[in-house]
Amino acid sequence: MSDVGPNDMDLVAEARRNWVERGLGEVDAMVSVTSLSRSHQIVLGRINQALSPMSLTFSRYEALALLSFARRNSMAMARMGERLQVHPTSVTSTIDRLERDGLVMRSPHPDDRRATLVTLTSDGKKLATDATSALEAIRWGMGEVGDERLRDLNHSLAELRESAGDNVEGSKRASTEESR
Repeated sequence: MSDVGPNDMDLVAEARRNWVERGLGEVDAMVSVTSLSRSHQIVLGRINQALSPMSLTFSRYEALALLSFARRNSMAMARMGERLQVHPTSVTSTIDRLERDGLVMRSPHPDDRRATLVTLTSDGKKLATDATSALEAIRWGMGEVGDERLRDLNHSLAELRESAGDNVEGSKRASTEESR
């Protein structure tokens, strides 16, 4: 499985070297951001490669998975945008494609005339299950990173999210409990 972009040299170490050479501050923060960005490219590339045979991208998978967790496999589009943390236009585009493929269907919301309800079809539910299995098989793109390191990473990222105002109580507690 190939990863996204060049990997014949350590580009993050090169960024660090350039930063230090120029006497710029916050080297560790810059390296962390650069490494996080590169890691995101790698993981998303692996995930999309695993989902590609099913004609899915990660964003389309996330919508299917979210609906599979919802009561009655349905959710208002606006609520989907909130849960997926994406702009309403992105949700509309994703749902358009999933609907064209017969994986979801739209209908008027029974309790709110202004809202549109999106419901997972049986084909969509099966594909969500198959895609989850494919992602589990590649450890969600995390490769050979060990469980303890993943818990450390989760804890560190929870701190970052918390500093941005996210509610991370459950994430931090689970990370701490699993590391015991």
